[in-house]
Amino acid sequence: MPVPSRATSFVAGVRDTVPMIVGAAPFGLIFGALVATTPLATWHGQLMSLAVFAGSSQFIAAGLFATGVGYVVLWATTLIVNLRHMLYAANLLPHVRHLNLRWRALLGFLLTDETFAVTSSHFHRQPDDPMGHWYFLGSGLSMYINWQIWTLAGLLFGAAFPRLQTLGLDFAMVATFIAIIVPQMARMPWAIATVVAGASAYLCQGLPYKLGLLVAVTLGIAAGMLALHAKRRDGGRASPNGKRGDSLGANTPDDRTGLRSQDASAGGAK
Repeated sequence: MPVPSRATSFVAGVRDTVPMIVGAAPFGLIFGALVATTPLATWHGQLMSLAVFAGSSQFIAAGLFATGVGYVVLWATTLIVNLRHMLYAANLLPHVRHLNLRWRALLGFLLTDETFAVTSSHFHRQPDDPMGHWYFLGSGLSMYINWQIWTLAGLLFGAAFPRLQTLGLDFAMVATFIAIIVPQMARMPWAIATVVAGASAYLCQGLPYKLGLLVAVTLGIAAGMLALHAKRRDGGRASPNGKRGDSLGANTPDDRTGLRSQDASAGGAK
């Protein structure tokens, strides 16, 4: 099987992310329109999309800012909401640990829910892809550019559509997360995290200031990370040749399978 080039891998990442790009467009538009209704300036909203690039936490931050909460509460809330990326990163780590720091930092910044869904599926199909990081880059960068465009559109033209947030587009975010989570629940750490987070959200829904969400996210991530740690430990004990599956349960090899050497022989694209 011929080794894919950087360009073909990049384009494949963009192509496979197109459905996610289409689905994310309304969120960017709504976020821009939401910022226009808060004390935040237009450039604040665009800067948030450029520097933060995390849709759910951006919505939460804009809403909290409009209520006048302190910066410490705002920072802590968005931090906890984004902790789910630790699970995403743990899943993808075996496929990027051979890269240098600049590559890992760039891909880490571009990691979103949608890009994780696309990229993890790709690595599950092709765990030894020496150009997988270019596929990752294509997916993440296309999502990033898409988010900037639609944020700007919402900031500039959102006021012309005052009923935009009442069209039911917000359910598309729920549908997107369902599509991402359900396939992952075949892996025990993900299933445990989902069940714990869901149960916690239900039990804590009466807490003020939507603190139930923070409790659910914190407990869900903690449960998932503990299950992941236990799986790694048990996998290391059970495997006679010292090899383990990937960080969240898929049977994909880590860099000891020769991914680093394959990448170098394919042109050292780091």
